[in-house]
Amino acid sequence: MQLLPAIDLKAGKAVRLYKGDFAKVSVVHEDPLAQAEVFGQAKLSYLHVVDLDGALEGKAVNATLIAQIKKQEQMRVEVGGGVRTLAQIQAYLAAGIDRVIIGSMAVKSPTFVKEALATFGPEKVVVGIDAKDGLVATEGWVEVSHVTYLELAKKMVATGVQTIIYTDVDKDGTLTGPNFDHYRQLLRAVPSCQIIASGGVHAVEDLHELQQIGVAGVIVGKAFYEGKISLEEMQQFEDERRP
Repeated sequence: MQLLPAIDLKAGKAVRLYKGDFAKVSVVHEDPLAQAEVFGQAKLSYLHVVDLDGALEGKAVNATLIAQIKKQEQMRVEVGGGVRTLAQIQAYLAAGIDRVIIGSMAVKSPTFVKEALATFGPEKVVVGIDAKDGLVATEGWVEVSHVTYLELAKKMVATGVQTIIYTDVDKDGTLTGPNFDHYRQLLRAVPSCQIIASGGVHAVEDLHELQQIGVAGVIVGKAFYEGKISLEEMQQFEDERRP
């Protein structure tokens, strides 16, 4: 199982939200480049970056900063937030980003996902599904659709998606533990898809349980920034993956 440290960008800083609420934002590092360096020096292999400004504005607001992070570090980088066009995906990939996350557009325009997969491939394009009370949330989590996370997951896999990042918004940033049941249901519903867990992780025990459930990866954000999970503990999972 892969561990992906998270850097969420807002106004040029690394921040964390509470349950996706932009009114409840806390700065975890004034310099995202310095924070990325910490993860890179720890030899963690994959970084999860979210452009929160982009999620709200529907465009790649922090693209230049994200490109700098990628250029500075040897880590692989995935990026989400505000991805609305094929041109945005192309620009990120041209900047060296390893894979791009389609979020809101997955529920609003499944055809867009299909076009992105056909153009760039399933290794470069993954889908992020964020849900409140089981219903998919969009536009930086400020809108909630009538589509359930399981319905969308099945539709995306039928389209050709091979990796889904799932977040229970009500767990995100709370340090109360992930919604383990939702991950079990996802793996039953789309067993051929790699599921990456995000939201609620608060202790290394959560990582072990998610590993037992069978997710392909876990995103660690607030738990690291508040000292609940250490770099050393994250490195142990990374070491297990190395031959």
